[in-house]
Amino acid sequence: MFKSFKTLNTPVLIPMTIIGVLFFIFGFVTWLNGSLIPFLKAICDLNEFEALFVTFVFYIAYTVMALPMSYVIEKIGYKNSMALGLAIMAVGSLLFIPAAQRESFILFLLALFALGSGLTILQTASNPYIVCIGSIESAAMRISIMGLINKGAGVIAPLLFTAFILSGFGSL
Repeated sequence: MFKSFKTLNTPVLIPMTIIGVLFFIFGFVTWLNGSLIPFLKAICDLNEFEALFVTFVFYIAYTVMALPMSYVIEKIGYKNSMALGLAIMAVGSLLFIPAAQRESFILFLLALFALGSGLTILQTASNPYIVCIGSIESAAMRISIMGLINKGAGVIAPLLFTAFILSGFGSL
């Protein structure tokens, strides 16, 4: 059953582990997005139509930024693009601080767009990279493993978010 793991040699396991962490981050951030909606509705006093912008802005970043990010990847390469994607995501995450302090829905939307933009370049660079780091025969297995890691984060993200909220973290 695990005979195919023999095709994953040690030089492939190190970058695969790093990419696995990135795929976990993709899933975590993406699935956390949906959990934010009820809290943003309460904090920013949003109606249903405004609350839909939370998801819309996050996912429209993928649509709007995909082509520009592909040009960036072409110019700076896969590895540098992944680093750039993490940096853009860090900026987006940090924007949540002033957004929460000011209870500014527009800043929350800007932060979500930045997160979506960072994820766009990160995913656009890391998906082909996972194929390129090893033999073509084991590429499908590597992609499947990354998909499992991504979906695992999708299970963990709402659980952790709920645990923090229910533990009194949200009342601070």
